[in-house]
Amino acid sequence: MKPVQRFTTLDSFRGICALLVVFFHLHVVDAFIQLPFFRRDEVLLNFFFVLSGFVLAHTYGMKPNLSFKSFVISRVFRLYPLHLVMLAFFILFEAARWVVYKNGFELNNVPFTGTFAPDEILPNLLLVQAWTTLTDTMSFNYPSWTISIEFYIYMLFGTLCMFSMRNRFLLFAAISGVAFVLIFSENEPLVERAMLGLSCFFAGNITYVVYLMIRDKWAVKPWLSTVLECAMMYATYWIVMNDFDDRSPIGSLAFCVLVLLFAFEGGLVSTFLKTSVFVLLGKLSYSIYMTHAALLFGVSTIFIVAQKITGLALAPMIAGQRFMDTGSELGNNLFVVGVTVLSVVVAGFAHKYIEMKGYELGKRFMGKSAKAPAAKPEAVPALEPRVDRVARSRA
Repeated sequence: MKPVQRFTTLDSFRGICALLVVFFHLHVVDAFIQLPFFRRDEVLLNFFFVLSGFVLAHTYGMKPNLSFKSFVISRVFRLYPLHLVMLAFFILFEAARWVVYKNGFELNNVPFTGTFAPDEILPNLLLVQAWTTLTDTMSFNYPSWTISIEFYIYMLFGTLCMFSMRNRFLLFAAISGVAFVLIFSENEPLVERAMLGLSCFFAGNITYVVYLMIRDKWAVKPWLSTVLECAMMYATYWIVMNDFDDRSPIGSLAFCVLVLLFAFEGGLVSTFLKTSVFVLLGKLSYSIYMTHAALLFGVSTIFIVAQKITGLALAPMIAGQRFMDTGSELGNNLFVVGVTVLSVVVAGFAHKYIEMKGYELGKRFMGKSAKAPAAKPEAVPALEPRVDRVARSRA
């Protein structure tokens, strides 16, 4: 069996998860996204970390002479351009809110306070906001907390890849194993999100090693692959829908099995996930993930302003959470569909004009070809169909 260089199904999974994150952060009265599954799927963030570990192990983990300099440059130019643009957007948006606030029009709260306080700008700029208890993890573009965790895990991963092949994977296993033990024993020396990232990412590395060990021996019939894929999909659904002790770390281990199984793309579920719509979502997943908060923030602001002008309950507060309401259940569901489509469109522009421009700039910085293949662009933290290029690029 030839080495698999394409993991299209896993890429599609990441696109789907990015949309689920959008649904999780979008609050619309009586819409389908208020169903329990969409309100509890935060555990799927563990999947992002596992998948990133799998991808980077595939792309860099097997290289005997990894250039740490090139690795760092590739990470910076794939993560930072969109991160900086979105951070600038939120700072400018707060400045606009400050202007209207000074003119007697208040939206939600006082600008540049709380999660938008000026002293949170530097931690976000340095991507350290999710690593300490002294900073607000969810400040400014709140989805970027996962980028904060992954960026420095990437640096640790690149450093460990300076060791011999055998020692680096022993270190990957040791870090993941120790992190899981500390999480299960509730003796976490780092903040919860950092421990989550370390345990899941390096578990993804080891998952790739397992994949290498069994891929030439994998001879499962398509019908059995389909049964196993459906079983793993149901297991994921069950984990999302149920509360139990150590749900997060157990879910992480289950996601390792899911990534391993779908890496072989042997069943009908994999075939379905390789259709063009899901491939597109996978390509745009990083942009969807990083831009959706700004989009939802802007749409919510429109509803708040409309509520103040009309006196209608278009942006009610329910249980301390700002919701949006068009006035009818059908209208609300159509509104969710519209926001979903808009988030993909916005992500498409961000991918083309920010992600890919950053990629090209990074290539020029490294003295390589500045032109990236248009048909198969990189996506960070998402996988793209060509995983070996993806990891040079986030989840």
